[in-house]
Amino acid sequence: MSAKKRILFIANEMSPYLELTEFSEIVNKLAIKANDNGYEVRCIMPRFGTINERRHRLHEVVRLSGINVSVDNDDMPLQIKVASLPSARLQVYFLENEELFKRKFIFHDENEKWFDDNGLRTIFFCKGALETVKKFGWPPDIIHCSGWMTALIPAYLKTVYKKEPVFAHSKTIFTIGQNT
Repeated sequence: MSAKKRILFIANEMSPYLELTEFSEIVNKLAIKANDNGYEVRCIMPRFGTINERRHRLHEVVRLSGINVSVDNDDMPLQIKVASLPSARLQVYFLENEELFKRKFIFHDENEKWFDDNGLRTIFFCKGALETVKKFGWPPDIIHCSGWMTALIPAYLKTVYKKEPVFAHSKTIFTIGQNT
């Protein structure tokens, strides 16, 4: 019997944790449907400050602790938390960095001005997601990137991470929609 195919969903939003656009529900439904159809599925998203840890029962994954992500020659600490999607037996991993993600607003301030460090946050999230998968030792067959904040992942897989064995056979899908 062949091994289950592995699908990794990386998104900047996913229902019920963060619902900015219709893509949050699409990512949720795709992950659940793939899981229900026998695929081994994992999801990764940022742990934004608006995501309630207590309500969603997030807890730190100790075995994945100690990752630093290099951005602009700075090593930035990455904490990884996990929750189970309530409607499925499916784990969602949350990448956390207090300096970058623990804010009252997601991408812009109360005056609708985009944060100056959104580029840095995107680099951190994309590298952090790939470093997390390396630490898992879980080679995905398909990496489904959803939303503009994941746009660097396909490029990183072809350059920075092209010699990483965990990604040797991974194929990528990138979806983006208006306002995602």
